[in-house]
Amino acid sequence: MPPLYGLFAGQIPLKSFSPQQITAFEHQGFVIARRFAPRELCARIKALAQRHLAAEIGPLELEAQVKYPGSPPSLEAPGGFTVRRLLQAYARDALLRDWAAAPEIAAPLRQLLGPDVELSQAHHNCIMTKNPAFSSATGWHQDIRYWSFEKPELVSIWLALGTERVENGCLWLVPGSHKLEIPRDRFDDTRFFREDVGENRAILDSRVAAELGEGDVLFFHCRALHAAGRNLTGETKFAAVFTYHATGNRPLPGTRSASIPDIRLNL
Repeated sequence: MPPLYGLFAGQIPLKSFSPQQITAFEHQGFVIARRFAPRELCARIKALAQRHLAAEIGPLELEAQVKYPGSPPSLEAPGGFTVRRLLQAYARDALLRDWAAAPEIAAPLRQLLGPDVELSQAHHNCIMTKNPAFSSATGWHQDIRYWSFEKPELVSIWLALGTERVENGCLWLVPGSHKLEIPRDRFDDTRFFREDVGENRAILDSRVAAELGEGDVLFFHCRALHAAGRNLTGETKFAAVFTYHATGNRPLPGTRSASIPDIRLNL
């Protein structure tokens, strides 16, 4: 198998963000890098995910476990063992490790986070497998509400391994929401953004769909409000998702965020 950087050579127009892309991220809380990963790489990662899914290689997160709208009500119900995520992606295969820590990934992340960047193995670090028959909808939330770091400054990257559209459950985001100071009572007991609150509905009126093509990568801030619908098509949707932070922004001791060692990206 050729080294991952060989797959990037001459095929990716983005080595670092332009000033306009950095400004877009700062204002919106997210930016999309089109055609970031070559098709060959996406095909290899998707094939790996399909093999692990078919063989039920753990660790796995099941739709029935999250109990989101549309998910099976229990493991005993039809579709109860439908997989939602292949967890611990970085440790699954060298292909995923090489992608998550590739120099082409590190370059734009350093522009957003600073010169020393680490990958969190405790958060995201997965392949999303949105099944068409039993997929659930994910409510509006900010990732940082579930994470524990010294500063709420982390960036996630979402690699589309195929087309992502509204009909198969793409992400939705609220531009500029990463700058909002939202009171705790505007989230419910499970930390989802309450859609029954008038002020919240006004914020969600500006939501946009992050529709992606194969190889597109969405970079988004941990404070950006986002959600995702169900997969209403006949084909499973796959995406690889990883989260990063500056080396100086440490996970808080004793929390889930500090439960697995982080991976420092090489220069």
